[in-house]
Amino acid sequence: MRTTLRTRRAARTVAAVTALTLGLALAGCGGDGDSGGKKDPGRPAPSGSSVTLPSLKGEKIEVAAVWTGPEQENFTKVLKEFEKRTGATVTFVPAQDPIVNFLGTKIAGGSPPDVAMLPQVGAIQQAAAQRWLKPVGPETEAQLVKNYSQGWRDLGAVDGKQYGVYFKAANKSLIWYNNAAFENAGATEPKTWKEFLATAETISASGVTPVSVGGADGWTLTDWFENIYLSQAGPAKYDQLAKHEIKWTDASVTQALTTLAELFGKPNLIAGGADGALQTEFPASVTQTFTGGDQPKGAMVFEGDFAAVNIAQTSAKIGTDAKVFPFPAVGATSPVVTGGDAAVALKDTKGAQALLTFLASPDAAAIWAGAGGFLSPNKNLDLTAYPNDVQREIAKAMLEAGDDFRFDMSDQMPQSFGGTPGKGEWKALQDFLKNPKDIAGTQARLEADAAKAYKS
Repeated sequence: MRTTLRTRRAARTVAAVTALTLGLALAGCGGDGDSGGKKDPGRPAPSGSSVTLPSLKGEKIEVAAVWTGPEQENFTKVLKEFEKRTGATVTFVPAQDPIVNFLGTKIAGGSPPDVAMLPQVGAIQQAAAQRWLKPVGPETEAQLVKNYSQGWRDLGAVDGKQYGVYFKAANKSLIWYNNAAFENAGATEPKTWKEFLATAETISASGVTPVSVGGADGWTLTDWFENIYLSQAGPAKYDQLAKHEIKWTDASVTQALTTLAELFGKPNLIAGGADGALQTEFPASVTQTFTGGDQPKGAMVFEGDFAAVNIAQTSAKIGTDAKVFPFPAVGATSPVVTGGDAAVALKDTKGAQALLTFLASPDAAAIWAGAGGFLSPNKNLDLTAYPNDVQREIAKAMLEAGDDFRFDMSDQMPQSFGGTPGKGEWKALQDFLKNPKDIAGTQARLEADAAKAYKS
């Protein structure tokens, strides 16, 4: 999975942000003193604010991320609010993917950004191993303890040191569907994988192709695999495979690929068949599900809550025309797979630390939440900040899972294996979509690429 989407087009912004009233600002969150040694009390927290920030007038801060389109626009709104509160000047630096390679080039050239948004746990670990990252300061740590569960804090830590602030999260265990197509076919929301396949056949019989797959983006295929694997093999095996403590030739992987082939092996159930899916980027896989009334190119599309951004490009209304159900249970329970983007500091400056502190607060999360296509792992974000009931329920479900979730597996792996277009897991699963009968060959390629990546 990538919660960071490189190919989104502009989407309509939804609703204004609901003001938060979360009580008194944290005490002692100001920066260090001026040259006279006096402590800088920082700018007073605005009314309804939950965080006090230092005065940063004249300071320039660069923030690198691979976000484009509406994601970049909405994140820029967050940065503008930070500028307003601190007096700093913040510049968004568009980064190429993989972002770790981009940062390595910048660091080698002596011009790293102050802060970067990393979309993978593996990227945080790699950057920390290279000694590129600066630990969070006490003000950020206080916000994290106050606003985040231990599980989300642990994802941003390496060897006991806290480096990352998970600002943007994703619930990646969702199937969005065209309600008109479902009603026309007499279909109902499935709860199990067996029921899901039966529902797909019912919709196919009505004259509509049931499933839209954005196979041109390999990360969508890793998400299919991970949800099936977590539900079927269980959390312990999931953790072992994520760390390469078991091989990709393991019987549990065979079983998961065999299950996935029950869908991928039936081209009539996939919009455009395998060849069409491999030419369909994620945004198009969503928009083609919600255009054409009750005769869309696909009746269902699997992906995270962030699909709402792409649904907003169509005339479909979330909650009426576009509905959602949890990824069906393959084993005993439905999976809960999450993803996220973490802010890290590459310079140990007052501005970089203040921005991390702000991003760890509910105030920052509320700005993007109101625009849609965004989930926050911040447990103190008022759910009324989200623009509709569907997104509120998705956010609530993720928070209520507490620490009983699993982070996207490919995002925990070395980026060369789990997060690089045209290579590793992305490429192997694209080949599998084209030839789902070759389970053994797919496993062998996955294991060979994984072994190489983990050794490096």
